This record gives sequence, structure tokens and C-alpha cells, in this order.
Amino acid sequence: MNFQKFKEILLILFKWVLICVLIGLLSGSASAFFLLSLEFVTEFRIQHHWIIWFLPLGGLLVGFSYYYWGESVVKGNNLLLEEYEKPQKVIPFKMAPLVLLGTLLTHLFGGSAGREGTAVQMGGAIADQFTKLFNLDNSERKILIILGISAGFASVFGTPLAGAIFALEVIYFSKINFKSIILSFLVAYAAYFTVELWQVEHRQYYIYEVPEISINAIEWTVILGIIFGLTSMLFSRSTHFWGFLFSKIIKYPPLRPFIGGIVLAIAIAGFGFTKFSGLGVPVIAEAFWSPNPWYDFLLKILFTGFTLGAGFKGGEVTPLFFVGATLGSALSLIIPMPIALLAGLGFVAVFSGATHTPIACTIMGMELFGIQPGIFIAVACTIAYFSSGSVGIYKSQIVKGAKYKLYQKLQRKELENL
Repeated sequence: MNFQKFKEILLILFKWVLICVLIGLLSGSASAFFLLSLEFVTEFRIQHHWIIWFLPLGGLLVGFSYYYWGESVVKGNNLLLEEYEKPQKVIPFKMAPLVLLGTLLTHLFGGSAGREGTAVQMGGAIADQFTKLFNLDNSERKILIILGISAGFASVFGTPLAGAIFALEVIYFSKINFKSIILSFLVAYAAYFTVELWQVEHRQYYIYEVPEISINAIEWTVILGIIFGLTSMLFSRSTHFWGFLFSKIIKYPPLRPFIGGIVLAIAIAGFGFTKFSGLGVPVIAEAFWSPNPWYDFLLKILFTGFTLGAGFKGGEVTPLFFVGATLGSALSLIIPMPIALLAGLGFVAVFSGATHTPIACTIMGMELFGIQPGIFIAVACTIAYFSSGSVGIYKSQIVKGAKYKLYQKLQRKELENL
């Protein structure tokens, strides 16, 4: 290798390390600000329940902001996936402030939503701005989108390994090159440590008791994986159903979250369903030591699907954690396994099925709960992945890999039997 070639390699390496560090710092700082702001508005809502009655007003503000200023970014996470698959134009930076404002308004007034969508969209919008700065081509833009997703996910949940793998897996591995893998891990840790530097803490969950690995325990875990996978399917289809219904019935987009907000305010404040507003983190934490009512997970699916379908902003992942943890907790009354383990398995397995990311969810489970329950986590996430159908929470996600091949074989067999 001559000196000129070596110099070019060093310059390319320096460029991408610099990009990763910058994206990590900016996305991590954005996530830190978002998490602190989210904590503030959530605490304010808890202390002043009357504010939930203003949810229609919050919905109107969100609706107007996207209709008049954010039409090009209204697709959210799906826009990131579409731009990765078919790069066309740089994602407008306004995606970041719009989704931040929309999510904070949603949580302030009591809508049922998550936070991962916000962090991922902020990360993606920030990352894609480097396209022009470094004069990158479309193939390099794809790497930027991966880096943005990785940084956003890792920083908002405090799980850098899972964040890096999630970004690769949600895109699907068959179109990932080796450089993307290395850079995804680098930016995930850069974003994660940035949040740490801002001294923003993430919620900790614990599984105190893990049974010995046995045939009986694995059998129960497989059954749980199927249940969690079917629940993932219900969650995804519910969210898509409400979105379709609102768009069909209410033609003027800003009115969708306004009218949806009226219904939600009456249901949440009027009928006392406040435990299903916002993230629901206290309910998730309680699920690890006290059995939940069997219907909690169904109500969270209903409220989250309705909130997001109406046009409010946020994410689906924390509600998926809520759904999985409360379902697992409720099942502890009939399944002979420790309640914390069941809640933890539901926590990650329902997420796995809804996003088609079993590897990332398995890693996330071990980052959150430790290595000891790793076998149970891997089995539950894998079975949930295969049991959740072909439609996930992201409409633009292309489902490839083992599940795709399995469904193709099943379809061929059905055609042969006709």
C-alpha cells in the first residue's frame, strides 16, 4: 500500500469517526433535553390532573403545526425507513423540533404515547444534515440514517448495544454493510455517554429470581412467546386501524387530534383512566412485583392506538413495554414462573414482535435485566417475532429474514393444497 492510499483511508476513517462523534453528541444532547422536559411535563400533569381536559387544545396545536409546517415530515419513523430504502432528499431538520414539541404536548395533556419515536426522529433528522456538510452520496446517506436511529434509540433508553443492533435490524440485515455495523455501535455509545454526561438517569428494572433452565420452564416460555407475539400483532393492527379510521372520517387533519383529544379527555379524566395516560412508567415498575388486572394491557393498547391514530406524537415502544409487562404480570396468576421474570419477558418480547427485531430485543433484555435470564429472554423474543404476523408498528418497514422466508413457505403450501 502506497502512502497516498494510506492517507486516503486515514482521511475516510477520520471523517466517519468525526461524524459519529458529532451525531452522538448532538443526538445525545437532544435526547437528554427531551428526557428532562418529558419528566417535567409528566410531573406537572400528575400534580395537576385538570390539565387533561385541555387535551383537545393540545391536539389542535399538534395538528396545526404538522399541517402548516410539517407536512413533509408527518410520516415520522416511516419517513426514515423510506429514505433508507429509496433515498430522495435530505430529511428536513424541522422534523426534530416538531416531533419534540408534539410529543411534549401529548404527554403534558395526558395522551397515551411513548418516547422512542421522538428520539429516533430527532436523531435521524440531525444525522441527515451531515449529508450536505460532508457532500455524501446516497449510499453514505443510508449510513447516516442508521447512525441517527442508533443514536436516538441508545440515548433515550440507555441501552447502547440494543440501540446499535436495533438500527441495523429494523432496516434489515441483508442490506447492511460491515462499515455500517461498526459505525452504528460507535455512534450508539457516543450518544449514550453524552446522556450520561448530562447526568440524565434512565429507569432501572430488576428480575430478582430466575428459575433453573429446564424443559418445563422452556415450554412455558415458548407458550408465553406465542401469547406476546399475538399481543404485538393486536397492538400494531390497533394503531393502524385507528389511523385509517381517523383519516377516512375526518378529512381535515388538524381536527383529528382535536376530536380524538375530546374523546380521550372524557375517557381519561372523566372516567378515571389516568394510569393509561403518558408513558405509564410507574405501572410498568409495579408490574414486576404485583400482579396487574388482566385487562390493563388491553386498555393500554386501546388508548395508545387511539392517541397515535388521532395524530398525537410520541412513540410506540414504551407503551409496548407497558403492554408486555402488565400482561406478563397478570399471567403470573396462572403460569408457575416468577412474576418479575414474566413481566420482564413481556417487556421485551411484545416489543420484539411489533418491530420485527428479536436480536435487538434480546440484547436489550440482557442490558436491562442482566445475563442470567438471557436464555428465557432469547426464546420469548424469538417466538414472539415469529408469532406476530407480517405487519408491525412501522408500515414502511420491509420484513425480511427468517420470518419472511417462513411465511413464503406457508403461503406456497396453502396454494398447493387448494
